[in-house]
Amino acid sequence: MCQRPTANVFRRRSVALSILGSMITVHHLETSRSQRVLWLLEELGVPYEIKRYQRNPVTRLAPPELRAVHPLGKSPVISDGDLTIAESGAILEYLVERYGDQGRGDVANLQPAAGTPQYRQCRFWMHYAEGSLMNWLVMKLVFMSIPKQPMPFFVRPIARKICSGVLAKLVDPNVATAMKFMEEHLATHAWFAGEQMTVADFQMSFAVEAALSRAGNGRYPRLQAYQARMVARPAYQRAIAKGGPVVMSA
Repeated sequence: MCQRPTANVFRRRSVALSILGSMITVHHLETSRSQRVLWLLEELGVPYEIKRYQRNPVTRLAPPELRAVHPLGKSPVISDGDLTIAESGAILEYLVERYGDQGRGDVANLQPAAGTPQYRQCRFWMHYAEGSLMNWLVMKLVFMSIPKQPMPFFVRPIARKICSGVLAKLVDPNVATAMKFMEEHLATHAWFAGEQMTVADFQMSFAVEAALSRAGNGRYPRLQAYQARMVARPAYQRAIAKGGPVVMSA
């Protein structure tokens, strides 16, 4: 009868990987989506190293050095041996497929079985985070930031009026719809795919924090409780200690 490898075996394998030089490198941009990657690696106990990148202090964009890692010049990006993987969802799915068997306790089954309701929920939220929600949150950040940028004094009132109009008529109604949708979903789900954590929670983590930061206003107690459960986790706290704050201020 085959025996499941013990935690000590996995640790020895991890040490061997690092000795051979194939440790994962997370190309980490400050206040970015790469924080969700650090959290997952901490939960799984997979060894990794961080290569840090600072945003341009004026534009707040990623530095050109990231283009040497991946042609898109964005973060997150990871390197694992000969592989270079970009895009949050692709990275998280790769890590769960490659290293998910190292998870223990409530992170032992981050990928629900295909065909189950939990699997369908997991797939939905993996796509919803970036395909729908973050589009509106990024737009909100941009239109909140524009009036604060350097410009001639006589232009500022015009910029403020235009941005306020776009926020009121387009962005804020869509953000409010998203917030209500998540709040109602969490009334019947402890985590986004069900009663257990899945890879979708790591994908949604950045979006939830950004949403509460930019549009929370204390009106979404279930989302706030979800965030509190997330940030209370020791692995999450270790990721923050290593990677820094999650959300960029407007």
